[in-house]
Amino acid sequence: MFAPVTPSKIMPERLNKVPIPDWPSWKPEIEATLVFIHQGTRVLLIKKLRGIGMGKMNGPGGKIDPGETPEQCAIREVQEELHITPLDPVKRGELWFAMSDLPDIHCHVYTATEFTGTPTATEEAIPHWCEIAEIPFEKMWEDDSYWLPQALRGETFDAKFTFEDEKIQFHDVRFGEDSAERWRKGVS
Repeated sequence: MFAPVTPSKIMPERLNKVPIPDWPSWKPEIEATLVFIHQGTRVLLIKKLRGIGMGKMNGPGGKIDPGETPEQCAIREVQEELHITPLDPVKRGELWFAMSDLPDIHCHVYTATEFTGTPTATEEAIPHWCEIAEIPFEKMWEDDSYWLPQALRGETFDAKFTFEDEKIQFHDVRFGEDSAERWRKGVS
């Protein structure tokens, strides 16, 4: 169902055209958030209608505005994309993406189980409830299968990826309470 967790792995079948960054000094071009609302055995995804990842399934999210905290951004993006408000967002992890053809992105990942409102399609997204056991990873970014099942189970994580086009070239995914110690300082 999901890829095994393997720290610091260069994908052997792929030529690594994107250099692996010096992560401690790495500077992303975009700070962003993702939110995954789940209730019981279901998770609320979206089909993105514009922006980075257009056409893919994902959680709602987007760029952090100046002066905004990641949690404030997470709530705002869900409100804008689905017209609902998550009531109990919990930060589960951070994603670090060094990309060949897109800006480098540092993403704060939240989960929530409660919300107000009714998920509604907008110009940005179409809501899609699905069973957690049937998450359509084939319609999502390749990295999602490495960390999303664990995040939905409440695990904390830290994950670094390099991408050539839309294929992972390198990954380092770690889970556990010490994951938060590896989160970027000053942007939590």
